[in-house]
Amino acid sequence: MNLTIKDIAKKAGVSPGTVSKIINNYGGISHKTRERVLDIISETGYQPTFSAKSLATKKSNLIGLIHAGKFNVEFTHPFFNEVVTSFKKAIGMLGYDIIMFSNEHFHKNNASYLARCSHFNVDGCLIIAGEEVEDSIYELAQHGMPCVGIDIELNEPNSSYVMTDNISIARKVVQHFYLHGIKDIGYIGGRKDSVISMYRERGFIDVMNQFGLTINQEWIEYGDFHEESGYEAMKKILQKNSLPQAIFAASDLMAIGAIRALKEYDLQVPKDIKIIGVDDIDACRFIEPKLTTIRQDKKRLGKLSAHLLDDLIIGKSQIKPVFIDSELIVRESCGHNEMEH
Repeated sequence: MNLTIKDIAKKAGVSPGTVSKIINNYGGISHKTRERVLDIISETGYQPTFSAKSLATKKSNLIGLIHAGKFNVEFTHPFFNEVVTSFKKAIGMLGYDIIMFSNEHFHKNNASYLARCSHFNVDGCLIIAGEEVEDSIYELAQHGMPCVGIDIELNEPNSSYVMTDNISIARKVVQHFYLHGIKDIGYIGGRKDSVISMYRERGFIDVMNQFGLTINQEWIEYGDFHEESGYEAMKKILQKNSLPQAIFAASDLMAIGAIRALKEYDLQVPKDIKIIGVDDIDACRFIEPKLTTIRQDKKRLGKLSAHLLDDLIIGKSQIKPVFIDSELIVRESCGHNEMEH
């Protein structure tokens, strides 16, 4: 039999609220009552659930972890895996546990995230970017649930977000190519409805214009941040009337796919076409040639998200979005000796 807090209260002849206060070590309870309740808990082997522990405090110390979007890269993606690992460590140090919500349940049963978060009495949510984000995600923030987004913009009063400065990412890539005499630059972007893809493309266009470089629409294709989409996008570019000197791919996985396509067409990287990706996943150091990339500070993204969310939960004033700088990591795929800037 699974005992509840009400069962313990009935056996002890006290209210469920009194039992909850004793479980949470609150004062104002007589020594005799406290001992009686604790003895019953010990005798029955009752294990307080998070809901019982939060009955008096109104705080569960639970954080909801949601990956937004119908078509997403999930937490196994090399970039998000490291971000979430950092978040989990930081939020744990702040005294919280994590509950992960499955968006598969959402799609099959049309159960809103707000209803599910309310059911589990979560204190706040970390929302990881995805594509085709459900309205239910924004409903959370609109109803006052403390929320922090990573690579998704949340602008409600009790929410905030953290992302790398994606326009700066594009600026660093184009500037690096330009300073090394490369002017014919193509672009492989992520899904057009992705916020980070939109910013990276905007940055690419802005900086190309600033340097007076011609943007050839034939050299712009889109994928979904995965390797296979980069492979297909590069093949489309290779079938055009002319070829770029270099490619800026909006993710490392797409850059790796592009390199695979170039090899199939007997083109060499970086001799024939140079490539720079984004994320600095581990694979960058092991593929041939080693991939030049923009390193995002994944550990800092996760840690800052945890502290921002805690600030929102404890009631600090509106927290402004945080944009984190990135770092160009120069390796073989852009035609230069391996070094870090």
